[in-house]
Amino acid sequence: MKDVNAELKLNLQYLGLSEKETTVYMALLELGKGTVSQISRKAGINRTTGYDILSSLADKRLVNISGKEPKSEFAVEPPEAIVTYLKYQLEETNEQIKKAEALVPELRLVHATQNRPKVKFYEGSEGLKHVYEDTLNSSEPIRAYANVDDMHKGLPNYFPEYYKRRAEKNISIRAIVPKTPSGEERKSHDLEEKREIAFVPPEKYYFSPEINIYDNKVMIASWREKLGIIIESAEIADAMKKIYELAWAEAKRLNDAIQ
Repeated sequence: MKDVNAELKLNLQYLGLSEKETTVYMALLELGKGTVSQISRKAGINRTTGYDILSSLADKRLVNISGKEPKSEFAVEPPEAIVTYLKYQLEETNEQIKKAEALVPELRLVHATQNRPKVKFYEGSEGLKHVYEDTLNSSEPIRAYANVDDMHKGLPNYFPEYYKRRAEKNISIRAIVPKTPSGEERKSHDLEEKREIAFVPPEKYYFSPEINIYDNKVMIASWREKLGIIIESAEIADAMKKIYELAWAEAKRLNDAIQ
């Protein structure tokens, strides 16, 4: 495994990470999550350097930070994040992006927490965008509870492009939505945006947070609290999917009743 890790480190440096960033990233990939001290010890560097490097990796969205010093905890993002990071760097070449995509399966083997439940929190508008970007990695249709009015107020001008990219990735979605003028306007685009909406009466079922269920994840976007949450757990996601199917059947009945 040592030789494999050494080769992975060289490849990560080719993709733009510094030698120390690579060392810390690989250490955290094996740990899954930890404090600055735990990660620095694993990486074989001092705590101050470790904190600076972890902050740099967080800026690249390869690492997630929760809590405040001195109790901050750092968690590695899924290996696919390295591809997303490169796509945001205009100077990166298609060759580097393809190289990153080829590395993802190898990085997954190192990723210690890929099968362990975890919860990640993202704050502010950028945090909300981050959780939506994660849904674009879904390998299956998304199940959603959504409020079109609050979505578009919460992230103005973000969603038209998001809908387009989701459709281009051939990721379809079913959504239970309060029936409002904004919701009806959005439904008129269902075909090109690969979506099916079931309306529910807003006077009884007006909800604000959006919930997306996909793969082994549950994403929650709280518009009023400006907070994005991703729960990664196969067991929880499976239960939420079953609950959703019950809700969808009732939503379809209500949708037909209020047409």
